[in-house]
Amino acid sequence: MNDARTRILARIRTPRSAAAEAVPRAQPPLPMVGNDLVAAFSERARNLVSDVLGPVARSEVPAVVASYLREHQLPLHAVCWPSLSKLDWATAGVSVEIRAAQGDDLIGMNEAFCALAETGTLMLLSGPGTPAAVSLLPETHVALLPVSRIVARMEDAWALLRKERGSLPRAVNFVSGPSRTADIEQTVTLGAHGPYRVLIVLVS
Repeated sequence: MNDARTRILARIRTPRSAAAEAVPRAQPPLPMVGNDLVAAFSERARNLVSDVLGPVARSEVPAVVASYLREHQLPLHAVCWPSLSKLDWATAGVSVEIRAAQGDDLIGMNEAFCALAETGTLMLLSGPGTPAAVSLLPETHVALLPVSRIVARMEDAWALLRKERGSLPRAVNFVSGPSRTADIEQTVTLGAHGPYRVLIVLVS
């Protein structure tokens, strides 16, 4: 009994060889996504009750957002990330404030780091200039998504993040359509814990 225990502990304490460390892990089977990542993402995002518009040129984004807000009888005022501040919102009739969202803000706009075609999910990174509150507090969340940032699967999103950023940010948020819950009488309710409307503007 003691001999067996000694052998087991010895194996645990012995460092793995470099050759063993270099052996790649077997790749698990991955679901098929297809070659058209934009179409796959758009379809799945709409299935999650997100609104998807575009692709449009980046310069056309303010007009597209303004038209959407008017169509849904929403206020033409929003808070947004600094990366969106240089767009011509004034000409489109939209006023913006560059800051984190507060409890009474109705529209929040930001830009996704990337998106997953497999699930229709946005990947958002938090930081000093990219406050998470912009996508979590307002009733309507508007997200810009360059079509070049749509990847096939979750594994690709993490690989892209590590490649471009090196270290992970403090928080990574995934948005799969409006907030929803079925805790009350098994009835799906939108907006229970966050936005109940999500607009994704695809940018070419």
